[in-house]
Amino acid sequence: MKLIYQHLLSFLLIIVTTVSIIGYAEIKSVTAQSYEQNYRRMDDYASSLGDLAANDQKNGTIMLNSEFLDQLQFVLRGDDLHLHIFNNQGMQIYPKSRHLLRLKGNVFAVLSHGEEIHIRNNNEEKSYLCHTKNAYTGVIVPWMSGHKIVGAIWLGSLVKDVERPIDTAKRNLINALIIALFVGLIMSTILSYYSTNKINRLSRAIKKVRSGNFDVQIEQKGNDEIDQLAASFNKMVQALKEYNQEVKSQEKRRDQFMADAAHEMRTPLTTINGILEGLQYNAIPEESKPKSIDLMRRETKRLIRLVNENLDYEKIRNNQINLSKTQFNASKVLEDVIIQLKQNADKVNDQLEIEVPSELPIYADRDRLTQIIVNLVQNAIQFTTNGHILLSGRRIIHGTEITVKDDGIGMNKEQMKYIFERFFKADPSRARLGTGESGLGLAIVSSLVKQHGGKVSVTSEMGQGAQFTIKIYDQGYEQYLTE
Repeated sequence: MKLIYQHLLSFLLIIVTTVSIIGYAEIKSVTAQSYEQNYRRMDDYASSLGDLAANDQKNGTIMLNSEFLDQLQFVLRGDDLHLHIFNNQGMQIYPKSRHLLRLKGNVFAVLSHGEEIHIRNNNEEKSYLCHTKNAYTGVIVPWMSGHKIVGAIWLGSLVKDVERPIDTAKRNLINALIIALFVGLIMSTILSYYSTNKINRLSRAIKKVRSGNFDVQIEQKGNDEIDQLAASFNKMVQALKEYNQEVKSQEKRRDQFMADAAHEMRTPLTTINGILEGLQYNAIPEESKPKSIDLMRRETKRLIRLVNENLDYEKIRNNQINLSKTQFNASKVLEDVIIQLKQNADKVNDQLEIEVPSELPIYADRDRLTQIIVNLVQNAIQFTTNGHILLSGRRIIHGTEITVKDDGIGMNKEQMKYIFERFFKADPSRARLGTGESGLGLAIVSSLVKQHGGKVSVTSEMGQGAQFTIKIYDQGYEQYLTE
């Protein structure tokens, strides 16, 4: 069942239930009032006749005049009232008929105590009186002289006359229910359309997003639950749009990497293949063979480096490496890195400088820390020419901070946003043959630092160099894995 019909049905059920409950209570109230008013009217008539009977009795027997009673009965018939009078023995003495009524012993016993009996419907009661063709309601009132019963009177009126207001109330209830259903149907349709229209707009927006349109935004005109859902949907679509852009950016960088990797592999493979063919056909002079073999060795190392970087990154990203973390002096590691990369820095006239205390305690995997620092310094050399590179370290609260700062080409905000992503190259046009710039170095740095429970950050401006900072925390204070 469609939601709009569910809403309509819900509204109508509420209306019918509410009107029914109110109507039931109203009918019960009208019924009680109608019978109560009838009982009071009967009591008034009976009491008045009782006063006459008390003044007109002989030897404890009622002596009301039959002619008077006939006239009274004639008057009462105008109100559809009927009376029966009984003596102190419970025998009917008026009106005279072949079949005189006699009150049952239990009924007369109640009356003898001066108690009245209310009869709602003589055809339904167990029978204070006999059944009649038309149902009557009324009262049986005892006439007392002191503590002695001298007679009783039954005054009754037709049930249908008493229930006439009740029938009117029922008809009014039915009319009210019909009107309420009609008005409710109109109002329910409007409210249901208003609610379902919002949901339909959300459904149409979802279909657009499913087809790849991430520019969809749902207009919010209120603050109900559906509007809150629309707000969440808008945020979700915005997040999907950003994610989609990120995926496309990653794919673009991956394609660029594949092109670069293919180019970087093709060159050494072509070189190696050419040398091998030259050696096979003795096309290379004997004195040139050592240089050719040395060239093949260097090109082979380039291929091995490229493959190893990819394999290394995949292992790190998938947590397939086990860190062997110990407490050691990081100053020695930093000094060794400076010595190791000094030759690369000299090739581009870069000056390497180190500022670390003689003792710089750190809790890390020594080999992986070396790999992190090498990648950072190598990255600085990559994008700095005739410049200065500073490697520094210091203790911080519950950890060690190491910084690599250069005065190279720098980066803009967009580049800094993706600098730690796989395959990203800040400036592919500056990639130098043999330096290892495959777009994986900083991604490896980021993954290794995070697995240490540390943090890595970068600050930079175009033309003003860059500063990379890593924080490795002491044992028990690792941050990344608990945030």
